[in-house]
Amino acid sequence: MILEVLLSVLFFFLLGFAYVKGYDIVKKHSPEHLPHFYLITATIRMLLVCTVVALYVFFTENREDTIRFAIIFIIMYIVMMVVTLKLRH
Repeated sequence: MILEVLLSVLFFFLLGFAYVKGYDIVKKHSPEHLPHFYLITATIRMLLVCTVVALYVFFTENREDTIRFAIIFIIMYIVMMVVTLKLRH
């Protein structure tokens, strides 16, 4: 379970880092496109999170581990969304 948590933290760190750097670039070059950038990146992040959870569910046979992972991953997703919104808005 520790490996899953560490990989999840790395996953969300990379997503958050990409969002913050992309936000800075869009804000510098064309700030009028910031709402579009936010909506597109929020959609991509949501799809990536759903894909990771679905793959974990598909490849894991233990139901309790699957539920625990899904809950932890969704909580981390919510925290990432709150942190990135607080940092950039």
